[in-house]
Amino acid sequence: MGRRLEPQEALGQVVRELRTDRGLTQRQLGQAADVNETWVSHIEAGRTNPAWGTVARLAAALDVSIAEIAQRAERLTDDA
Repeated sequence: MGRRLEPQEALGQVVRELRTDRGLTQRQLGQAADVNETWVSHIEAGRTNPAWGTVARLAAALDVSIAEIAQRAERLTDDA
């Protein structure tokens, strides 16, 4: 049984997994999503809770829907 993640931590983990699966750096994702790479780092680390607009831009840059990101994050938060 793993540690239960808080919502922003789970969101960050999903973004990181999707980014690395696509072979992107934080800088590349940030450029594609018009988000500063430092902000991408903070999101992935779960240190910030991004606005919906930011999540939408990240999702588009990762070629997934916001719903897919939310579902993956929810599964992580449900794992207790």
